[in-house]
Amino acid sequence: MTERNIRVEPIDRRAVEDQEVEIVERKGLGHPDSICDGVAESVSSALSREYIDRVGKVLHYNTDETQLVAGNAAPAFGGGEMIDPIYLLIVGRATKEYEGTRIPTGKIALEAARDYLAEHVPELEFGTDVIVDVKLGEGSGDLQEVFGEEGSTVPMANDTSFGVGHAPLTETERIVLEAESSLNGEYSESNPEVGPDVKIMGKREGGRIDITVAAAMIDEYIADLDEYDEAVVGVRKHVAELAGGYTDRDVSVHVNTADDYEQGSIYLTTTGTSAEQGDDGSVGRGNRANGLITPNRSMSMEATSGKNPVNHIGKIYNLLSTEIAHAVVEEVDGIRDLRIRLLSQIGRPIDEPHVADAHVVAEEGVSLADIEEDVIGIVDRELADVSEITRRTIDGELSTF
Repeated sequence: MTERNIRVEPIDRRAVEDQEVEIVERKGLGHPDSICDGVAESVSSALSREYIDRVGKVLHYNTDETQLVAGNAAPAFGGGEMIDPIYLLIVGRATKEYEGTRIPTGKIALEAARDYLAEHVPELEFGTDVIVDVKLGEGSGDLQEVFGEEGSTVPMANDTSFGVGHAPLTETERIVLEAESSLNGEYSESNPEVGPDVKIMGKREGGRIDITVAAAMIDEYIADLDEYDEAVVGVRKHVAELAGGYTDRDVSVHVNTADDYEQGSIYLTTTGTSAEQGDDGSVGRGNRANGLITPNRSMSMEATSGKNPVNHIGKIYNLLSTEIAHAVVEEVDGIRDLRIRLLSQIGRPIDEPHVADAHVVAEEGVSLADIEEDVIGIVDRELADVSEITRRTIDGELSTF
């Protein structure tokens, strides 16, 4: 135990990579929940930057209650149409005036949402296919007081809460994370029929990995059922080839398994997202701060996206614990599996958690006593530099989902 109350102990389970069954999920950028996460975080970053530009510091706000109500569409080969628009409601709190300076928070939020959607869900036409509304109330007096501690070099925690991080990623986790990133990156650039709503589920049983992909296809780029089938086959081959770069295990890839060609029931969309047709969304219902949903591991239920990056523990400690976990594994030899938990206490400096504990699965032949000091040193170092998490988040260097 150190001045910062850092503890190291063995973990009470086998390493995830060594467990018989592993389940991993990622909701892609165009999934309704991820749209909410992405818009909320985009608005958060925009508000932070605007506050800094106008008054020299980040003021109190949070936008982590953003909600999406699905629309209605009529997809068709060669191009369908939206019937009823998607409705996106940006909900939260924001400081609208500070020492005589007024800040147009609603306008900032709308512009950030528009820019984010244009980049990541480009088939959605802002104002017609998707209607965005902003309801930002004023911040809580108590929370503003905690946030605005005068003379504090380190902000005080706004809540009693915790964050969880782990490392290293398993083979299945890497495949799921990288497959979605690739399909929403270089693959879709040359295959525009693949929409951004790509959800990937990985299941490993012993030495076999099954990857199930739900990929929303965009009707404008698909002329008929044969072209749709070619698109599905293309996604399957791409993910299978990518997976081979991360594992020697047997991998099977399944794409759009609910399709029924005989009945004409296929995953065809007009905009590339299931939000166009009955699939609602909400911040925090999808990926955790490391970009994955991992039932084999401990997870915080906090919504990371949209929270204030200066003193909101639901954001800072989930991002920081993940960064700490990866730093420890990279710098300390002999760790098979690692979990970092950070617990705050409201009003306490965020670089002094109520407790920080590292749970370790050591490699065979490695004693915990041999590496404990190194682990504590890295955790202590990263906590001392907690403000770097704030800077990197505002600058868009860290993903929150």
